[in-house]
Amino acid sequence: MSSFDDAFKALIGSEGGYSFDPADPGGETMWGVTARVAHACGYTGAMKDLPLATAKEIAKKKYWDPLLLDEFDPRVAFQIFDANYNGGLVVLWMQKASGADEDGKFGQTTVDAVKAADPLKFVMRFAAYRVRYLKGLRVWPNFSRGWMDRMANNLLLGAA
Repeated sequence: MSSFDDAFKALIGSEGGYSFDPADPGGETMWGVTARVAHACGYTGAMKDLPLATAKEIAKKKYWDPLLLDEFDPRVAFQIFDANYNGGLVVLWMQKASGADEDGKFGQTTVDAVKAADPLKFVMRFAAYRVRYLKGLRVWPNFSRGWMDRMANNLLLGAA
């Protein structure tokens, strides 16, 4: 992957279309965008009708740009982007995987540490922290199979 466009295309392969699973604390989603996020970003239509282009705009604005992902190796950027989109302690995982001070605050120190890390080691460490987090969620029994398939696909993309 070499850009946000490539990363978004790969991410949407995991997210799919409309979902309203009662077990999902995110509630109603389309393209992985929750109704809460869509409405906060100005979308007023029915979630089933959320255009893919709108989901892409939201993804760039809320999940790619704030973490300065254009600055990183594309393999690293994709892993961070996918996790940020999916939810979790992304900044803390970035810090742990890169050896930065673990304060959970995103800033230049974290950016520099991630950029200095070996990309493949970073991806492996980041994925490990993400899996540990997911295993601790109360909805693990409901979603673990899909999450692990997503993680396997992400690691295969990172190795390409």
